[in-house]
Amino acid sequence: MFYKTTTQFKLVKKGKPYHFSRNPNIKKRKMPTYKLRGIDVDFPFEAYDCQLVYMEKVIDALQKRCNALLESPTGTGKTLCLLCATLAWRKSLGGFSTGSSQRKSEFHGSQSDVGPSESQSSNHPTIVYTSRTHSQLRQVVQELRRSNYRPKMIVLGSREQLCIHEDVSLLRGKAQTNACRFLCRKRQKRSCTHFSRVADYMKSNPHIGDEPVDIEDLVNIGRKYGPCPYYVARELHKTVDILFAPYNYLIDREYRGSLNFEWHNSILIFDEAHNLESICADAASFDLSSGLLTACISEAKHCVDLAVGRREESNDKSGNPDNFAILRALLLKLQKRIDEVPIESKELGFTKPGPYIYELLADLNITHETASKLIEIIEDATVLLEEDKKHDAKGNGCRLEIIGNILKSIYRDKGNGHADSYRVHVQETEANATEVFKGKSSRILSWWCFNPGIAMQEFSERGVGSIILTSGTLSPLDSFAQEFKLDFPIQLENPHVISSNQIWAGVVPLGPSGRPFNSSFRFRDSPEYKQELGNAIVNFARIVPDGLLVFFPSYYLLDQCISCWKNMGNTNSSTIWERICKFKKPVIEPRQSSLFPMAIEDYMTKLKDTSTSGAVFFAVCRGKVSEGLDFADHAGRAVVITGMPFATRTDPKVRLKREYLDLQAQSPREGCKMIKLLSGEEWYNQQASRAVNQSVGRVIRHRHDYGAIIFCDERFAQSSRQSQISVWILPHIKCYSKFGDAVFTLTRFFRDGGSRTPAKPELADQKTLDLSPTSTKPVPDEIKTAQALDESYTEKLSVLMLKAATTRAISEIFLPPIFHVSLRVWI
Repeated sequence: MFYKTTTQFKLVKKGKPYHFSRNPNIKKRKMPTYKLRGIDVDFPFEAYDCQLVYMEKVIDALQKRCNALLESPTGTGKTLCLLCATLAWRKSLGGFSTGSSQRKSEFHGSQSDVGPSESQSSNHPTIVYTSRTHSQLRQVVQELRRSNYRPKMIVLGSREQLCIHEDVSLLRGKAQTNACRFLCRKRQKRSCTHFSRVADYMKSNPHIGDEPVDIEDLVNIGRKYGPCPYYVARELHKTVDILFAPYNYLIDREYRGSLNFEWHNSILIFDEAHNLESICADAASFDLSSGLLTACISEAKHCVDLAVGRREESNDKSGNPDNFAILRALLLKLQKRIDEVPIESKELGFTKPGPYIYELLADLNITHETASKLIEIIEDATVLLEEDKKHDAKGNGCRLEIIGNILKSIYRDKGNGHADSYRVHVQETEANATEVFKGKSSRILSWWCFNPGIAMQEFSERGVGSIILTSGTLSPLDSFAQEFKLDFPIQLENPHVISSNQIWAGVVPLGPSGRPFNSSFRFRDSPEYKQELGNAIVNFARIVPDGLLVFFPSYYLLDQCISCWKNMGNTNSSTIWERICKFKKPVIEPRQSSLFPMAIEDYMTKLKDTSTSGAVFFAVCRGKVSEGLDFADHAGRAVVITGMPFATRTDPKVRLKREYLDLQAQSPREGCKMIKLLSGEEWYNQQASRAVNQSVGRVIRHRHDYGAIIFCDERFAQSSRQSQISVWILPHIKCYSKFGDAVFTLTRFFRDGGSRTPAKPELADQKTLDLSPTSTKPVPDEIKTAQALDESYTEKLSVLMLKAATTRAISEIFLPPIFHVSLRVWI
């Protein structure tokens, strides 16, 4: 963010209660107030025009009780604007629910997620602010602290994040949930002392949530004063004005069912919503592999043995072994039924319409009537397994729980109407050695949802007032409204707050030797393409100071190019990889998520190394680097997009999604005949463009930042491709017919950039990866020479000398000898 001032808070103790108050040493700064659509909005800083437009759109949607789709680039203060506008509108309806007088619900010692008490009745709508992760929510809470608004608030978290019980906190998943519930039941010899302290703490601390608190604050309260942070949050969420949670709390049916507030007229905000459609679809889908099914059969057999053993040893009849035997038999039949599915083509697999899932299960006598009983048996089995000490010692979660969730998803409504948005797919996968030895095939039964709107339908049914989807990279917007089957009458694609001299954006369709850049399947494997791209990146590595991000369409192409560059060379010259390393130390994005933090740390270390002019991060569109990381200032001075990140056309999920959309477009429903529906090909292209926009968004992270965006693929020169790039970038994009022209203007851009003195950015919160090194890397000699000439001679002489310096640099280092003669012609 580009804001420089932050309001600080400290925790102070007044007697026993735990109070949150402002630091008395900090003077409260008067905030400017803007009247937007009749609402007075307090904003901590002088607002830019784009910020005022954004806040006005938010208030417009809230006043009209309609949905909004809002894009505003990172660095424009989107989160702060969203909070201030929403809370100003809410405050105009009546005061916030702060203080003990507003608290109407009592904590009776019942478990919030098992049997919640009635929510506080209020005429004012509840605001539910969601983002992708708790790390992002921590930033949102920080922004709330900057503002002048103090609504009653709480952040919801899981037991894994909030539990402070010495034993239960070590568990994970269902094991932790069951252990927590067991210890919180009344009349138990063993009980959780933290849970029993919640009621008294809530009564003596009615002001908790009046000042912004984060998950870490709740955990500190629990450790210092004893109440369970998880149940404090669960109880407090019933009476707040604004509730913060990851958006899977709203999307997942089980999570959503545990929330206890007034849904009618509530406001749902999905921040960082660029991946929301795929997350909604995935949340409503499942994949059942042969390995998982085998593990479930084994667990069912173990339940039979446990139940029989308990009856023989202690006459414990809590678990019926006959029920577990029935469960095991059904799972064996399901496994056999999946193995018998005829698969004529391994590539195409076996595909049926969504309702086929009911036919398949009906053969096993699993119907709407029997499914509920089967789910109960699975829940009993889960409890039995988690109580088994031997099972707990293995540290494995209960796999049968997944089968229960699958059945709940399939039989969630009696009409089966939602099944039309699904496809049943069975595919063969590589079998492990054990399965091959037993003569078994390894298969996956999938039930894929291709309508993300299913997850949103319940919100409309509950009478939600407005749904706001916002992100820094939503473009192209067309697919969002159509995918969710929602009406978004208010839409915005905001410009950036930066000036034109802070961004260089160019399409570079040709490489140094004049060969075209095109990463499509037809050209990507040719040695000529890889060599041309490598020589271009050597140029960029020398020109761009500090951090350089290079995004590939796929891990396959990333691996292929780097392997080629390491070997491409001869005895008389360095390889391409060695020339890149001469100017920037490389870091490669790992495929394994567990190795990613180490890669980030490595990148930061190499950025600070003064022996080179920075570091280069080779990454993949849709990978970890492209999602949510802040490469501000020196950490990301330029981003190179090496091609269009199209999904694999032959991937079964991609192929069936395209077919589903084409079918929808050919036979639209009654209410959609006047609307042009998204075709499979349009969706396919827009998904690639959105991935590009997300990767490009890693640079220029605040008002005083600057950087370059380099599109190294001739397809970006097409108007149809550029129309899907974020609107704030479009005015700055130039297409270069010669590589030398791009190099020349890019060198001049960073020459001017080197003389800028941007304001020192704020320190990033520890929840995000801080990618802003303080050290400055040496500027290439050619750029220094040009700067000196610019100060001593006329602009004309400066340009001529800069061009000569650029020419010499490229000819001496980056081009094969055969091109030296013709260099001055093409530059």
